[in-house]
Amino acid sequence: MNTCSLSFPPQINLARLPTPVQPLHRTGEKLGADLYVKRDDLTGAALSGNKIRKLEFVLADALDRKADTIITCGGAQSNHCRATAIAAAMLGLNCRLLLRTPDPSRPPSADGNILLDRMAGAEIVWITPEDYQKRDEFMEREGTSLQAEGRKPYLIPEGASNALGAWGYIRAAEELVNDIANLPGGANPATTIINAAGSGGTSAGLILGAKMFGLKARIVSVNVCNDRDYFVNAIGAICEKAMADYQIEIDFSRDRDIEILDGYVGRGYALSRPKELELLYEVARTEGIFLDPVYTGKAFFGMDQELKNNPTCFGERVIFIHTGGIFGLFPVAEQIQPVL
Repeated sequence: MNTCSLSFPPQINLARLPTPVQPLHRTGEKLGADLYVKRDDLTGAALSGNKIRKLEFVLADALDRKADTIITCGGAQSNHCRATAIAAAMLGLNCRLLLRTPDPSRPPSADGNILLDRMAGAEIVWITPEDYQKRDEFMEREGTSLQAEGRKPYLIPEGASNALGAWGYIRAAEELVNDIANLPGGANPATTIINAAGSGGTSAGLILGAKMFGLKARIVSVNVCNDRDYFVNAIGAICEKAMADYQIEIDFSRDRDIEILDGYVGRGYALSRPKELELLYEVARTEGIFLDPVYTGKAFFGMDQELKNNPTCFGERVIFIHTGGIFGLFPVAEQIQPVL
C-alpha cells in the first residue's frame, strides 16, 4: 500500500508514545527464545494500557460531534472503562459506564479499576451477565434517556473495538516497523508479534497496520475469552469495516491473516488458575514486568507454554505486546498471596 497517500482520522494526543521495546533476557533464556516486550503498559500512569491508543481516535470523533457524555461498557474491572473514564475527565466530558457483575444489588467493592472509575467521576450502572449480552441495546437506552434530558451522548463499543478504534493499533504497527528496525538483526529475523485478544480491536489494528506499513511479522492473538471462531469473526468484521469506511486498499483474508492461539482461556474470562498466577509472579520477580490476570497474564502464559513445547514455534524473534492492566492485580491480591 502507498502510505504516502494514507490519511489518518482526527486524533487527540492522550497517550505517551512511542512506547519502548525491551528485551526479556531471563525469560527468553529460560525458554530458549529471543524475546522482547513492547511496553504499552507505559502509555500513561492512570491511563496505562492499550485502550488509550484507540480512545485517541474515538474521543476525537466524540468531541467533533459536540458530545458531552460518553457511554461505554465492560466487565467490573474493565481496563477500557477505566481509561475511558479518566480520558473523559481530562477532556471535560461526563462518563457513564455499564459494568457487568453477577448481582447488581451487591456490586463489587471500589477496588482496582472500579476505584479509579469512581475517582474520575464516572457514573456506574451495574448490569447482570445476561443483560450484558444485550449491551449495545442497553447503551442505546442510556443514550436515549440522556438525550431526553437535553444531553449529547456518544456511545463507544466494548473495548473501543470498532473500525475507528482500530486506527490506534494501525498506528502502533507503524511504530513497530521502527522498533524492529532498531533491534539486533533489524527486520531480518523471522518475527512474531503476540497480543491478548479480548474484544478484537487491538488485533484488527495490528493486522491492518502490518499490511499498510510493510511490517514483516506474523501476528498471533491469544484469546482470553470465547474461542477461535468468535475472534476470527470479530476481528474480521472490524478489519473489513475499517477497509470499507476508510478506503484501505490491502489484500486481506480472514483465513490467512487472522491467527488465534486458542486453548488458554483456562477457568474463563477474568478467572485465574494457580499456574497462571505463578507465572505472573515469576515475570514480576525476574523481569520487573507486572502482567495482569485478565489479559496479559493469560496471553503470556499461552506464549510461555507454546515456547516450552517448541522454542522456535514463533520463528527467530518474539515481541509480546504488554497491553497494561496493572490495576487488575489489586482485586485478586488474596489469590496471588499463596504463590508469593
